[in-house]
Amino acid sequence: MQVCGATPVGRTLRLIAAAALTLAACHAGAMGRQPPPHKPALNGHVQLEAEAMLVRTLTEIRHNRLDAALAEVEKVLHSYPNFRLAHLIKGDLLLSRSRPLRDIGEASNAPPARVEELRDEARVRLARYQLERPTDRVPKYLLQLNAAQKHAIVVDTRLSTLYVFENRGGTPHYVADYYISSGKNGSDKSKQGDKKTPLGVYHVTDNLPRARLTDFYGSGAFPINYPNEWDRREGRNGHGIWLHGTPSDTYSRPPRASDGCVVLTNQDLDAIGKNLQIGLTPVIISQSIEWVKPDALDAVRKDLLQGVENWRRDWESLDTDKYLTHYAPGFSSGKQGLAAWAQQKRQVNGGKAWVKVKIEHVSVFLYPGRENLAVVTFDQNYGSSNLSNQMRKRQYWINEKGGWRILYEGAA
Repeated sequence: MQVCGATPVGRTLRLIAAAALTLAACHAGAMGRQPPPHKPALNGHVQLEAEAMLVRTLTEIRHNRLDAALAEVEKVLHSYPNFRLAHLIKGDLLLSRSRPLRDIGEASNAPPARVEELRDEARVRLARYQLERPTDRVPKYLLQLNAAQKHAIVVDTRLSTLYVFENRGGTPHYVADYYISSGKNGSDKSKQGDKKTPLGVYHVTDNLPRARLTDFYGSGAFPINYPNEWDRREGRNGHGIWLHGTPSDTYSRPPRASDGCVVLTNQDLDAIGKNLQIGLTPVIISQSIEWVKPDALDAVRKDLLQGVENWRRDWESLDTDKYLTHYAPGFSSGKQGLAAWAQQKRQVNGGKAWVKVKIEHVSVFLYPGRENLAVVTFDQNYGSSNLSNQMRKRQYWINEKGGWRILYEGAA
């Protein structure tokens, strides 16, 4: 057997590893240490990562131990028999016995585009392996989970990673992370058919089991509410953005392989699916997550919650002018702009002797890519001298000229 370090395939694998380290370095400012080759799964057991097994294979290659590398990749395929990247590496190892290789994936019948996708997957998985898991930091978007929201999902499309956070007394704590595939043409979806993954604050809206789907979606799917209220306001369209699995003959897909959905392995989808709550679990999709210490969020959380409380109190006061100061000039609700909204509120409040508004189960999330936009959702119990109702309400608050005001309001 040839010594891998002396062949082009060895050099190529080293270059792939170097590229992965460069990608990981972008994250190193906040999370600089290398993680252990395992992570806690949602059920409390240790879940061995495909990345860790793959890294051991490549490490043996880089140290010129091809027999050991072949043994390692066989272990990968034993655990993940449909792992196409592992099959590709195994094929290279076997082919290198007979001739030098100029690149990864040199089998004569290998489609070039497909091989390049698998090379991208190798780079991304190696980069993920280098990331320290955020045990002491949180995405800046998770200002407040309400007591009923047991978990939150945050997706980093650049790093092809989905993070799961558990709600512990209102504070998100890292639980696990998973490799994902996203849109073929990147992120920031704007229209139907652009093959991009949307960026924003979303919620799980349904649980579609395998029996209701074709094999393409694997073990199931969890649709999210794209386009949300902000997307529609911005003129974005399209539909059918889901978290879903992979076909039965596929372990994982390349990093950029979906038409806009977030795609996990079936094993990973099953793991997180047990903890997704319809209508409650937030799914925040960002191009690149901003990580902060939890206490760094205290000030903006306090300001937003105080704004919500002041709005509620001024609504109860029946001082309509004061109440309307909480709405931004660009406010809309359905087809109503601020002028029509104000006219309606003056008319309604004119017929009230008293108003009582109770707000519970408040969640607050900053919008990825928008420093001055927040999504606030709560249960509202409204009572007045001539009407009472209960509803789940969602508001979008914008920070303009140093103060938070409502830009959108409607039923959640």
